[in-house]
Amino acid sequence: MCREATGLMSLKQDKTLTLREKMALRIHLSMCRACRHCARQFDLLHQAGKHHPASQHDSRQALDD
Repeated sequence: MCREATGLMSLKQDKTLTLREKMALRIHLSMCRACRHCARQFDLLHQAGKHHPASQHDSRQALDD
């Protein structure tokens, strides 16, 4: 179950989860302390990436550099 939960956590960073996915993740997180910790880390990394200067540039420009 943890493997599926971490997959959903990763997917959540890129798109909106379906209601079924959200519920499955929420239920798992309510029971699994390790995955709750992992979810917090995913969120922190996602937030840090949003604020990183490289994320502000056009991706094509970054590839040309």
